[in-house]
Amino acid sequence: MATMMTSLQSSFTSLSISSNSNSSFLGQRLLSPISLSAASPVKPAQNPCLVYAKLKRWERKKCKPNSLPILHKMHVKFGDTVKVISGRDKGKIGEVTKIFTHNSTIVIKDVNLKTKHMKSREEGEPGQILKIEAPIHSSNVMLYSKEKEVVSRVGHKVLEDGQKVRYLIKTGELIDTIEKWKQLKEAKDKETTQVAAGSAS
Repeated sequence: MATMMTSLQSSFTSLSISSNSNSSFLGQRLLSPISLSAASPVKPAQNPCLVYAKLKRWERKKCKPNSLPILHKMHVKFGDTVKVISGRDKGKIGEVTKIFTHNSTIVIKDVNLKTKHMKSREEGEPGQILKIEAPIHSSNVMLYSKEKEVVSRVGHKVLEDGQKVRYLIKTGELIDTIEKWKQLKEAKDKETTQVAAGSAS
């Protein structure tokens, strides 16, 4: 019994932990933590996700990171005479009345007509079935020359006075002229006065 006790005491003394030792039976000492300044900086994402602004329930428009809509450059402008080159209304000729730059669509007079059923808003007022002009994509039209009766692609050039204008490549006819813009402005002003007079009456 005494021999057993002495052997146990010797084993405990051999397992004594020294405070000055660099290692112990539990493992080595922990290394000093890495300083935050030495860590590599976090890089921002190269391709941030696009922001979508709600336009309608079934439509979304792409926006920049500052929430402004992304506008598309189009080869047609308000008042241009165009010809439809594809789709159900292929071959029809009309004038551009509206432009939507967020999705690159246009409205042409008397082209792509849709039927809309209007309910009565007041008692005794009957409902209506109207024909409205729906927008089509600008890639489905080409500029049209009334004089030569041909379609053509659009080009850009600078005149002698420094004015940058559009012209038809096939015929050389200028599209952006001062007389044309004056006519368009007069027609638009006349239309607004007629609408104002109708609403006042």
